[in-house]
Amino acid sequence: MARHHKTSGDAVDQNRRAMLAGTVKGACTVGLLGALLAIPARRRAEAVALRPPGAVAETDFLAACVRCGLCVKDCPYDTLRLSDLGDGPATGTPFFNARKVPCEMCETIPCVAACPTGALDKGLKDIKNAKMGVAVLVGQEACLNFLGLRCDVCYRVCPRIGEAITLELSHNVRTAKHAFFIPTVHSSKCTGCGKCERACVLDEAAIKVLPHVLATGQLGKHYRLGWEEKRSAGGSLVEPSPEVQVRGMEGVEMSPGGTYKLEKRPDGGFKEFKP
Repeated sequence: MARHHKTSGDAVDQNRRAMLAGTVKGACTVGLLGALLAIPARRRAEAVALRPPGAVAETDFLAACVRCGLCVKDCPYDTLRLSDLGDGPATGTPFFNARKVPCEMCETIPCVAACPTGALDKGLKDIKNAKMGVAVLVGQEACLNFLGLRCDVCYRVCPRIGEAITLELSHNVRTAKHAFFIPTVHSSKCTGCGKCERACVLDEAAIKVLPHVLATGQLGKHYRLGWEEKRSAGGSLVEPSPEVQVRGMEGVEMSPGGTYKLEKRPDGGFKEFKP
C-alpha cells in the first residue's frame, strides 16, 4: 500500500516537472521570438541615433567611449542621455533625440570638455562646425510650405538662419498668384542640432535630423568638376576647337577663346546668325 502511494507521488512530481519545463520552454521561445522581432526596430533606432557634438566616427566613438556619463552630466539642457536596453544605440553610450530635446549649441561645448577619452573631439572649438547630423526634409508632401501655406518655423528657429536652411521661392501654379517658400537644407552648414525637427508643427515632423551616413551622398573619387578644376587652374583646361560648328551658326567666325564674332544689324538681329 505504502509502495502504491509512493508511485502515485512520483507520477505527480514528474507531471509537475514536465509542466514547469514546458512553461519555461514556452517562455524562452516567446522571449527569443520577441528578441528576434525587436532586432530590426533596434537597428533602425541605432541607425538614427544622434551623438553629441564632436563625436568621432561611430566605430571609433564606440571604441573610445567608456560610458562614464560625464558628457551627460555636464549638458546643461538635459539633451544628452545614456542609452538603455531597447533605445537602439549601444548601451551606456550618450545620444539625443532631436524631436524631444535638441542640442542648444552651447558656445563652450561643455560635453566635449567633459569627455576624458577623446570620443568627443576636443579639436571642436566652434559649435557652428559641429556635425551631429544633417536635417532632411523627409515628408515634403505634408510640409505646409510645400502645400503653399506659410510656416517657415524650421527656417526661423535654425541657429544658422539663412545659411543651413534657406527658403527657395518658386511659382505656385495651383493658385497662379502665390509663391512657394521651400525649405532647403545646406548640408555643409547644418550642424544637426535638431531645432528644426523639434519645432516642426506637424504631428510627425516633416524635417528630421539623420546621421551623415544616412543623410548625405558621396561623389565618386573619379569625378572631376570642371568649374572647380578651372578655378584651381586659373583658367580653362581645355582648348576650344575652332572647327566646332553650332547648328544655325554656320559660317560665323569664332575666336580662339571660343566666342563668336557677330555683327549686329540695325534692326537688332545679327548679320551672320541663321536661326
